[in-house]
Amino acid sequence: MNEKSADSTDPKQRVGNLIDREETSISFEFFPPKTEQASETLFRSIERLAPLNPTFVSVTYGAGGTTRKLTHELVLRIRKMTNLTVVPHMTCVGCSKDEMARIIGEYVDEGINNILALRGDPPQDQDPNECEQEAFPYALDLIKFIKEEFPNVCVGAACYPEGHKETPNRLREMDLLKEKVDSGVEWLVSQMFFDNHEFYDFRSRCRMLGIDVPILAGVMPITSKQGMDKMAELSPGTRFPANLLQAIDRVEDDSLVRNVGIQWATQQVLDLLANEVDGVHFYTLNRSKPTLEIHRNLGLINE
Repeated sequence: MNEKSADSTDPKQRVGNLIDREETSISFEFFPPKTEQASETLFRSIERLAPLNPTFVSVTYGAGGTTRKLTHELVLRIRKMTNLTVVPHMTCVGCSKDEMARIIGEYVDEGINNILALRGDPPQDQDPNECEQEAFPYALDLIKFIKEEFPNVCVGAACYPEGHKETPNRLREMDLLKEKVDSGVEWLVSQMFFDNHEFYDFRSRCRMLGIDVPILAGVMPITSKQGMDKMAELSPGTRFPANLLQAIDRVEDDSLVRNVGIQWATQQVLDLLANEVDGVHFYTLNRSKPTLEIHRNLGLINE
């Protein structure tokens, strides 16, 4: 790994521009490690995935910004020690305007001019009405703040092909997404899904509304039944197709569940590529092997 990544103040390093330059963008998501050992394990995963030449890698926050410091440290380490374009997630729950300006300002000072702007999950014990009183009640408020205070920062946002739990009105949901794009969002990354038709329909609805920024398809391979249960818990509304569930029910050992999950994800990505998606965003869970296996199955690794 190189000691310093390319200068992201260069317009060519803006994620929106990088996606446009690729036939199909590939990107990876990591979460900040909580221990020294986990940190080293993660960096070994990053080293294994770096040769796949991702357009960018992103780093998450925990619920309510609970891993804010760890996220910041990991972002700076990736920035300083690799050639990868790194995109920190910024969640606005529980964050003041002064604190937000300070954090983003520190990123900009380090040459990091790409941000994925999210609302984030409020703490479990927080009254939902309290969110309305915060500096940034919604992701849209954060997006507008970033574009006003840091106009040169390239902002991405999340989207939800199968709907968002807090916006059951699907027509209103699309209008809100259009407002985010009109406020300066340059690219979108989707929540994970397991039925590509849901994504294609969502993409068509976006284009009908004039949402013409790149939309990256979020893919997360199932590697265990417990992991699938956790996905369902963390992402209410995610649909698991019957034929996927049947394939998983036919096997008992998690190693076989893993094989089913990777094969399903491989077929998903193969179909997404055939349908000319703007990009595929892999939720890696900080592990390199599943993502590498998918790329190997697709013939995208030269060995």
